[in-house]
Amino acid sequence: MADTVLYEVSDGLATVTLNRPDAMNALNTEAKVALRESLEAAAADPAVRAVLLTAAGRAFCVGQDLKEHVRGLGGDEPMRTVREHYNPIVRAITGMPKPVVAGVNGVAAGAGFGFALAADYRVVADTASFNTAFAGVALAADSGMSWTLPRLVGPSRAADLLFFPRTVSAQEAAELGIVNRLVPAAELAAEALAVARTLAAGPTVAYAGLKEAMAYGAGRGLAEALEKEDELQSRAGTSEDHRIAVEAFLAKKKPAYVGR
Repeated sequence: MADTVLYEVSDGLATVTLNRPDAMNALNTEAKVALRESLEAAAADPAVRAVLLTAAGRAFCVGQDLKEHVRGLGGDEPMRTVREHYNPIVRAITGMPKPVVAGVNGVAAGAGFGFALAADYRVVADTASFNTAFAGVALAADSGMSWTLPRLVGPSRAADLLFFPRTVSAQEAAELGIVNRLVPAAELAAEALAVARTLAAGPTVAYAGLKEAMAYGAGRGLAEALEKEDELQSRAGTSEDHRIAVEAFLAKKKPAYVGR
């Protein structure tokens, strides 16, 4: 992978690190391709049971690199990056059958905010901040934000944040329901890693079912959700991890999951 994004797998955890700290992890084409390929590799690797998405430096990701973007504005299709890069990145995060943790160390704006929202769990430094940013540069939303943000904060608050972009502190984001775990900045790296490693050691098939069930139920009624739960529970119930969990419970021992 290109050094604009670092990729490492250890003990079932893939760590994907945005690595353009001098540019506040703004996304140029090289970084977008590397991020897409890293996430797709993690999704396809059976040895990976959880993913930690984080960043180097003082920012998580400020979104599109506008210095690169401005050079393409005279072309026939200046926003083709949405189809080629941003959509596949979000699909990789949301579609992989394993949990994705975002360790948000600093400002997350535009697509960077969208990627954090696409993750299954957000561990956020108390010095971090969020900004939808798109309307500020006369753009509509991308990176899934039109879908994820209203579901987390409600349609009215989402409209306010999208139409009137502003900096949202980590504390306010926690109050809005964007943050799962708010931690002191000095503890962010260790806490995000601990959360991700806990998930990597957990019942992977069950996590995949929970993730799929929540996504499926977001746009459907109760009857359909119940049918999907039946399907997914049947899958989890035949997993090796379920057998391990039941046997460990009866023996009053801690289960040692194998991820299948």
